[in-house]
Amino acid sequence: MAVETTLPPGCGILVLEDDAPLRKRLAAYLRGLGAEVTEAARLEEARRLLRELRFEFALVDLHLPDGEALELLREGAFSENTGVVVMTAFGGVQRAVEAMRLGAGDYLAKPFEPEELPLAFLRCRRTQTAARREEHRAAETASEADRIFFGRSLDAVRTQLETIVATERRLERRLPPVLIEGETGTGKSVLARWLHRQGPRAARPFVTINCAALPEALAEAELFGHERGAFTDAKRARIGLFEAADSGTLLLDEIGLLAPATQAKVLGAVEEGTIRRLGGTREITVDTRLIAASNRPLTELMRQGAFREDLYHRLDLLRITLPPLRERGTDIVALARHLLARIAARHRLTGLTITPEGEARLLAQPWRGNVRELAHEIERAVIFSGSTALDFAHLEGAAVAPAGGWRNPAWRLPQAGFSIDALVNEIIAEALRETGNNVSAAARRLGVTREFVRYRLSQQKSDR
Repeated sequence: MAVETTLPPGCGILVLEDDAPLRKRLAAYLRGLGAEVTEAARLEEARRLLRELRFEFALVDLHLPDGEALELLREGAFSENTGVVVMTAFGGVQRAVEAMRLGAGDYLAKPFEPEELPLAFLRCRRTQTAARREEHRAAETASEADRIFFGRSLDAVRTQLETIVATERRLERRLPPVLIEGETGTGKSVLARWLHRQGPRAARPFVTINCAALPEALAEAELFGHERGAFTDAKRARIGLFEAADSGTLLLDEIGLLAPATQAKVLGAVEEGTIRRLGGTREITVDTRLIAASNRPLTELMRQGAFREDLYHRLDLLRITLPPLRERGTDIVALARHLLARIAARHRLTGLTITPEGEARLLAQPWRGNVRELAHEIERAVIFSGSTALDFAHLEGAAVAPAGGWRNPAWRLPQAGFSIDALVNEIIAEALRETGNNVSAAARRLGVTREFVRYRLSQQKSDR
């Protein structure tokens, strides 16, 4: 099996070893790979160096003249960004295991060949990156109800997505960023996850962060990482999300809320493929595919001076716009059935359907919360309706704009009752007469969607 023999260019490595010939031999080998090596032979010397310098890796002998290297691990002397490989003599495996428990990433039993070092360092880095990813990894198994539904209204979007995926499979590396715009609740993050799963990086990490939840003072540290002591509360070093998503995808949701200074650093990461941790001095190469999402058009934010024009043009190469639910026509009913099937399965219920009246009520809603609101209304009906046929009666009249006292206050419901459907049809007919049979204008007068008016007219025809 071939051994990995590459290291990040110019990476800093501390070699802590009392045996001078061995220390020199290991240091010479690592320098030959392009590393910047600092040598030490005592614990106190190592403590000073760890306070003053930053190291990507440390190669540490467990047994030293003035103590054990385990003390350094117990003290937290190593940066969280430093991958620690311990060396131990034959029979010292138990101490090496203790070192791993305290935070070391790997160990080598003496004697070993210097060529084994890069692989040990690589294992350390993978362990660090995996731990950081777990803090921010989006749930890989999205609930069935959250999976995107492609109806006829999203045909153009699906064509765009398939073109993007085909392009990514050709490129494999340095994938161009994708911008997804759409109102809150239209499914931007679900679409981003779908795009990641369909592309060449499906098996790699998908990391997501909502920029609206990032305090401005901490945004840079969260995205790009920081070294210990970079700011007041930075008691430990930490890798950032761009590093955590290396070789995978990073979703920056609500990117328009990032401060201009942070936007500039995001632009640098996208264009150059490198980042620098807060308080650090070295450029770190990352191959992170960026997906940006915004609930407001970035052109609008750019005109207001809240978003950098250069970053906008970099993100605008592959832009997808998700339409609001109210503009998706009769797809609303098909989407509702799709969501109902997923929600019913989660609640372990069978035989649930939506009545024609329920469909009409769904079409009549403005859905300001879009797909998210629709899913919540369906789940509410599943829980509280007490019936397998959902009519969404709790939505009755919710879509109609207040009409301010149009009804005669002396009017009372007749004792014999009457047909509310006939009344609705009569009101629609009156609205059409007043607007010259303009369906859109009639819908605006009534405070409903065009699809609701068309649905009622089609029902009238089918009843004749």
